[in-house]
Amino acid sequence: MEKRYPLPPFTLETAKEKVQLAEDAWNSQDPERVSLAYSVDTEWRNRSVFLNGREAAKAFLADKWKKEFDYKLKKELWAFTDNRIAVRFEYEYHDKNGQWFRAYGNENWEFDENGLMQRRFASINDLPIEESERRL
Repeated sequence: MEKRYPLPPFTLETAKEKVQLAEDAWNSQDPERVSLAYSVDTEWRNRSVFLNGREAAKAFLADKWKKEFDYKLKKELWAFTDNRIAVRFEYEYHDKNGQWFRAYGNENWEFDENGLMQRRFASINDLPIEESERRL
């Protein structure tokens, strides 16, 4: 059985570690690497998109990073308990026309006993910004 450490139940230290691992993976913009953190039957809501399964998540991420250039993400632990973690995040990217955006949001994560994320619910808002306003 595949495991993704740290495993639940989380402590403050292991919850922070899990958040940092997720940030590092997403900043790689490698759909394969990111998808390995999710259970094969993972359930996602990303804005208004609902996905089921690791392969669907991987395809979603591949498509995402074909449209979001120079992507940079920062995640922050918001709360945790047992097998759940809540984060706030912001990321910046530009589209093919050079318009920069900052996306803000919150995610609620639920992990299985092997440390794989089985549920990810993300609420995200995008704000157009000037390149000079970038923070990340």
